[in-house]
Amino acid sequence: MTRPRVPRSGGRLPVVLVSGVQEAALLAAAGSVQLGLDGCVSVRHAIDAERQVLTRWVSDVTGVIEHQEIDLAHACVSCAIREDIIPTLERVAASGRWSHIVACLPIGAEAVQVCRVLAWAPGDAPHVSIAAVVAALDGTTVADDLLGDDLLDERGLATSKEDRRGVAEVACSMVEYADAVCLSDPPPTEHTGLVAALARPGIPIVEDPSLLDAAPLARGVHRHQAVEAWVAEVRRGALPPLAGEGVWRLDLVSERPFHPIRFQDELATLGGGPRRSRGCFWLPTRPDAVCTWDAAGGQAGIGSSRRWGPGQHRLTRIVVLGLDDSRADAAAIKAAFERCLLTDDELRGRGSAWNESWDGLEPWLGPIDRVA
Repeated sequence: MTRPRVPRSGGRLPVVLVSGVQEAALLAAAGSVQLGLDGCVSVRHAIDAERQVLTRWVSDVTGVIEHQEIDLAHACVSCAIREDIIPTLERVAASGRWSHIVACLPIGAEAVQVCRVLAWAPGDAPHVSIAAVVAALDGTTVADDLLGDDLLDERGLATSKEDRRGVAEVACSMVEYADAVCLSDPPPTEHTGLVAALARPGIPIVEDPSLLDAAPLARGVHRHQAVEAWVAEVRRGALPPLAGEGVWRLDLVSERPFHPIRFQDELATLGGGPRRSRGCFWLPTRPDAVCTWDAAGGQAGIGSSRRWGPGQHRLTRIVVLGLDDSRADAAAIKAAFERCLLTDDELRGRGSAWNESWDGLEPWLGPIDRVA
């Protein structure tokens, strides 16, 4: 029998978001949370990219309440979130029938997208409060999922026909954004160390879904600003100590910009191999742009979505993580980083802002829109 909803302050119902890159691990974590909470309803979505169909299930202890297929003009995560996931969470929360929601996101969909939409436009779901974000991974394959070179579409997990994201890119981002990590099986010690090094300090990491403590998650552990600070491209503070064994880390920092051509020459060294790296950099050809670096499993992405603020100190900083069996690569990565930086002679001769109309990075960063 469904229990009556427990009143919450502000009329918002707590939602635990669960994301992952493997269905079995995802469902095990979501099921554990649901079983641990009275009056809980499960909302699950899946995307069929070939058919461009989004499927929704809503269920509680009484069974399946809704099972519906929705045609999407473009079967992608952003469409699914905008057109059905958030509206369904709001509708279920507003019904007053349940005390908690466990939301199982489509495979490959990141909780950050839901959280940011609700942070930017809370009026879209006035009865919803994100209580926690759980990243669910398979403990037996966690190292391959976080550092391997598979693409989502190679595993049949792409969320659209144009989805060329790497599994590692997605899985690492999920762990970094999570308030808790649930592994389906105990991995080797060094692989647990990798998860701990990626995750925000202090969050629980469990190696058995039955050990996932639902009660504190449902009470609300998600702090949007703290999570956003941890995943920010521009990080200025000291890094926390490495929390696990078998992992190495480089914190590559400079006030200098990258030389645009040498940077391209070093892309394979900086972003290749079974590693995770992310951060920011700047360029003398685009001195106002905050350029971002995001790499995992041998695939690297660069971009730019904002500018340095007035008087803001420009920074080049890339943090690299790897397992001990690739520790020998650390010296080569550090040397490549140093080669990318402008030299003393270049800074004296041309300064840190160059009058150029082309720098070779247009395919990633777009045309140069500022000439010094």
